[in-house]
Amino acid sequence: MAIRCLRYSAMTLVLSALLVFAIELIFRGSLSSTANFFLQPFKPGWTTVMLFALALVGLDALLGRSYQALLVVAPLTLTLAFIGHQKSLYLGDPLYPTDFLFARQILDLMPLLVRERPWTAVAMVVGIVVSLTLLVVIWCQWRRRMPALGYKGRLARLAFVVPLLAFFVSIMDYGTFSWTRDRLQIIPMMWDQKENYASNGFALAFAMNVPMAHVSAPDGYSAKAIDAIPRSATTIGMPDQKPDIIIVMSESFWDPTRLPGVSIQPDPIPTVRALHSGHVVSPEFGGMTANVEFEALTGFSNAFLPAGSIPYQQYVRAPIPSLATFLRGEGYEARAIHPGTSWFWNRSLVYKDFGFDEFKSEENLPALKKRGPLASDASMTEEIIREADATEKPFFFFAVSLQNHGPYEPDRYANPTHNVQAPISQWARDSLRSYAEGASDADKSLQRLIEWAKQRERPTVIAFFGDHLPPLGPVYVETGFLKSNVAPRKEAADKMLLHHETPLVVWSNREGPVEDMGATSPAFLPYHILKSAGITHPYYTGFLGELSQRYRVVDRNMLMEQDGETVADWARQKEIDPGIRNFRLLQYDMMFGKHRSASDFFPEMGERLHTHTS
Repeated sequence: MAIRCLRYSAMTLVLSALLVFAIELIFRGSLSSTANFFLQPFKPGWTTVMLFALALVGLDALLGRSYQALLVVAPLTLTLAFIGHQKSLYLGDPLYPTDFLFARQILDLMPLLVRERPWTAVAMVVGIVVSLTLLVVIWCQWRRRMPALGYKGRLARLAFVVPLLAFFVSIMDYGTFSWTRDRLQIIPMMWDQKENYASNGFALAFAMNVPMAHVSAPDGYSAKAIDAIPRSATTIGMPDQKPDIIIVMSESFWDPTRLPGVSIQPDPIPTVRALHSGHVVSPEFGGMTANVEFEALTGFSNAFLPAGSIPYQQYVRAPIPSLATFLRGEGYEARAIHPGTSWFWNRSLVYKDFGFDEFKSEENLPALKKRGPLASDASMTEEIIREADATEKPFFFFAVSLQNHGPYEPDRYANPTHNVQAPISQWARDSLRSYAEGASDADKSLQRLIEWAKQRERPTVIAFFGDHLPPLGPVYVETGFLKSNVAPRKEAADKMLLHHETPLVVWSNREGPVEDMGATSPAFLPYHILKSAGITHPYYTGFLGELSQRYRVVDRNMLMEQDGETVADWARQKEIDPGIRNFRLLQYDMMFGKHRSASDFFPEMGERLHTHTS
C-alpha cells in the first residue's frame, strides 16, 4: 500500500513537471526562457509544479480514478497557454481571466480572420475536432481499464490536499504582503504584467489576475481626502448659442507614412495633415478600442485600473460621469453611433450608464453600404449628417467607425488608388496598401464632414482621432518600425510616443482647427473639446484643465509633463504628485466609492448615482 502510494505520488509529480514545462514552453515560445524558469533560483517554477501535483491529486480523488485528472487539466491549461501565446504575439499582452468576458467579440471577428487565412482556419477546426475525439476515446478507455479508488483513499487524498490548496489561495491576494508567498518566490508584479508572467510563469500569473474584477481603494481614500481636493472656481457655463459637438473615433487611424523606408502615393491622409491639432497617446496598441473610448468619454484614466482590465466589461455597472451625461443635462441630444453590433464591448449597457439618449448600431441603423467586408466610413458619415440635419436641439454625437478594422488582408479593396513603395515582401506591401486605402477613406470622410459643417449656421465642433495604431503585424517588423508584431508596454518616452500616437484634429466652423495641442492622453480630450466649444465644467475644464497644465500624458507606466520630462514607474513610488493622487481619488470615488465628490465636480449626476454593481 505504501509503495503504491509512493509510486503514485512520484508519478504525479513527474507528470506535473512535464505539464508545467509544456505550458511554459507553449506560452513563451522559447526553450531557453522555459529552462531558465525552472533553473533560476528566484523563479517559482518548482512551486508551480508542486501546486499542479496537489491539484491533480485532489481532482483524481473527486473523479475516482488515478491520473484521470490529467485528462482534464492538461488540455485546458495547454489550450490556455496557446491562446496566451497568440494574444502576446498579436496584441502584446498576456492572457487574463477577464479576457473571456469578451469571447463573443472574438467570435464575431472570426469571419475577418478566416478571410485572411482560410487554410489556417480549416486546420484549426480539424485540429479541434480530432483532439476532442481523441480526448473522449482516451477518457472512456481510462475509465474502463483503471480500477476505481476506494472511498477511504479518496477522502485521505482530499484531506491532505484541500487544506494546502486553501492555504495557497489565501496568500495570493497581491494587494497584501505575504511572507510565505515571498519565500516561495512568487512576487506579484501587477504594474508590469509582461514581467509578471515572465517571472511567475503563465499559470501563477493567470491565477493572480483572477481578483482583477475587484479594484482596491487607493491609499488614503477617505471622505477627508476627497474633501481636501482643491475645488476649481470653474462652474458649468454655456455660450449663448450652444455648439453642436461631433466626436469621431476612427478605427485604427494612423499615419502609415511614419513607417521607415515607406512611400505611399498619393498621400492617404491630406485632410488630417492639413488640419492637424496634435496627437492622442493611446493607452493601447493594435486593439482594445473600448479602453480608449472609456477615457475619451469620461475623462478618467486606465492608468488607475488593474493592468489588462477593460472597464466596459468589468467596472461600468452603474451610472458614472461622462460627456454624454453632462451635455444631456444641459439640454443636448446625446447619441452614440457605431455601425457594428450593439453588444460588442458591452456598449449597449455602457452607453446607458454614460447617459446617452440613444445608441444607433447595426441593429437599428439604416443599411449602410460596405467598403470591403465592413460598413464604410463614407456611409457612416452620411448617417451622421442625416441625423444632425434632422435634430433640432443642440446635439452631442459620439461615433466609432468600423471600416478600417484589421486584419488587413491583401486586395481587401477592388481597384485600389494608392501605390506603396517599400523594401518589404509583396504580401506586406499589399497588406499595407489595404490599410492605406482604409485610412484614406477615413480622411475623405472627415473632409466631407467638415465641408458640411462649414455650411451650417449653428456653431459646430468636430473632434477626430484614431483609437490606436493598426495591427499591421509583420509590416512593422519588415520595415524596422518594431522588433516584433506589437509594441512593448514599457519603453523610453520617445519610443512610446512613436508607437502610441495617433493623429488628432479638433476643429470648429467658427475658429478652424485648434493648433499646437501636442501629445495628449485620451482622458484630456473632454477638456480640449469643451474648451474649443466655449463650454466650462468643474471637472472637465476645471480639474482636468488645471492638471493638463502640468501633464500631457497619464499612462500606467509613465507620466509626461508639459515640457516633455517623464516620470517612469510613477505608480510604484512612495510619493505621488498631488495632482495625480487627486485624479486617482476622484476616479475611484465616482466609479467605486461613495460619490462624495459628485456635488462639487459632477453636479449633473444628481439622482443618477447609485451603488456600483460589478
